[in-house]
Formats: sequence, C-alpha cells, structure tokens
Amino acid sequence: MRGTVPGLLTAAAAVVASFLVHLLLPAVPVLTAAVVLGLLAANVPGSAAMAAGAWKPGLALAARKFLRLGIVLLGLKVSLVDIAGLGWTALLLIVALVLAAFAGTYGICRLFRLPGDEPVLIAAGFSICGVSAIGAMAAVRRTRTEETVVPVALVTLCGTLAIAVLPLAGRMLGLPAEVFGSWAGASVHDVGQVVATAQTAGTAALAAAVVVKLARVVLLAPMTAAAGLRARRAQLPLQGKRPPLVPLFVLGFLALILVRTWGVLPGAALETAAVLQELLFAAALFALGAGVRVRALFASGVRAAAAALTSWALISGLGLAAALLLAG
Repeated sequence: MRGTVPGLLTAAAAVVASFLVHLLLPAVPVLTAAVVLGLLAANVPGSAAMAAGAWKPGLALAARKFLRLGIVLLGLKVSLVDIAGLGWTALLLIVALVLAAFAGTYGICRLFRLPGDEPVLIAAGFSICGVSAIGAMAAVRRTRTEETVVPVALVTLCGTLAIAVLPLAGRMLGLPAEVFGSWAGASVHDVGQVVATAQTAGTAALAAAVVVKLARVVLLAPMTAAAGLRARRAQLPLQGKRPPLVPLFVLGFLALILVRTWGVLPGAALETAAVLQELLFAAALFALGAGVRVRALFASGVRAAAAALTSWALISGLGLAAALLLAG
C-alpha cells in the first residue's frame, strides 16, 4: 500500500486543482478539468516520467476503485418514486431512447473502425450515464483500464460541449422550459452535466431534466447485466473464471437506489454523498487521463473523436424527439 501513496497524493492535489479551475472558470466542469490535468500530467516532461513511474500504482488504484465507489454513491441520487411519476408511457419511451442511442452509437463506432471494446464502452457512456456506465461496462467485459481512457475522455468532453451548445440551440428553437429540460435529461451524458445544462433555463427545466436523466441512470443495472450475460456466454469454460453477471459495485448502486427511495437518509447526508461522489470521480478521471500518451492516442483518437461527435449529434436528435413526445 505504501507504493500507492505518491499517486494518491497526486490525485488528491489534482482534485483540489480541478475545483479551483471550476471556481475561476465556472464554464469548465470539475470533471473536465480533472481529465485535462491528467492529460497534462501524462505528457509534460518531468511529470510524465512520474506518471509512468512512482505515481502509477496509486493512480491505478484511483482509476479503478474510486470510479466504482463513485458509481455506488450515484445510487443515492435516484428515487424510484420520482421516476415512477413520469408514467409508463414516458418510461417506455426513455427505454426505447436508450436502446436506440446505444445501438446507433455502437454502429457508428464500428463504422469508424474503433478498436477493441471502445465501441461498446462509448455506446454505454453516451446512451446511459457517461463515465459511470463506461466503468460498469468495462467491469463486466473485463476491459483493461488503459482501454477505457479514450471513451472516458470523449464522453466527458462531449458532455461538456453540450453544456454550451444545448442552451443556445434551445433558445434558437424557442423550446419551453420543461421541453428543454427533458431534452437535456434525455441526451446529455453525466448527471452533473445535465444539471449544468438544464439550470440555464430555470427551475422547471432543471426538475424535468433530472427526472428524465435519472430514469436513464436506472437502466445502468439491466444494461450491465445484459452485457455480463453476453460476456459469459462468449467465454469458453476453459478460458478461466467467467466475468461477473452483475459486478458487486453495481449491486451496491442498486442498494443505494432503494435507500434513497425509502427516504431514510437526511438531506445533509445526501448532499455529503454527492460531494464525495464528485471527489471520487474527479480523482478517477485524473488518474485515467494520466494514463494517456498523446502519441498513442492519435492511433485511433481522430477516428474516435469523429465517431463521438457523430454519435453526440445522433443522441441529441433522438433526445429532442423524445422531449417533444413527452411534452405532447
């Protein structure tokens, strides 16, 4: 464990720096700042050697464990009572939206010939709940941490792009607040990005966005289970231990959804958990970014960026259609 201390202290310093960047530049989300700082650490002379050497054990721990702990805490943001209030028609529409977004993004990524598990990871991140979905999907597919870096970077950067683009597009289209909120909830990736996007149109938009987004988040468990079942069927018995059907941390995510639904925790505890979740995600994203070498990234980075932007446009269109149908 002592070997992890330098990397963990570096990740902690990066988290503080990410929050400072956000305070100075509110338009830059904390998680985006964390990814960028990680990329700088991996590619600036001096820190690059440390990221590949003394910091590596601690950063590897942060990238893996902190991300999973953050996913567990994400469950405390989801109340099944609030989601049920949407009604069966709306819920079925959101399920159809997620499935269409996943299939469309996966197809686009395959069309751009992205390697390895990148297509399924990007599809999960874009269609369900960003970094959390990538981490869960990587776990059931036994994907190496290094292979999650490009999907994580793309889902974070495209979600950040949505914070700037969607409010402008919403004003140009003259969308009512609730429709705009539903659009943000249906098409933006991470929960924090949804909040940042929707709050520009007021409290009604924010309320609609959060409920629609959390309905997408709930689908993390069944989508992960489906991917786990597929991975188990694809693996021969002689290939060793099979991947889990549902990872333990996803079960923890489900358990905390039930805790939030029962309403047994006070508001102060929920707020503390939300802050802790953002801290964990920021540390994990810095660690993932610190594993990216720009030269290696260019091998598939240009194709991956093109695939991500195309997928983002597709999901934004699907999300707008779903928002208009929900309003009707």
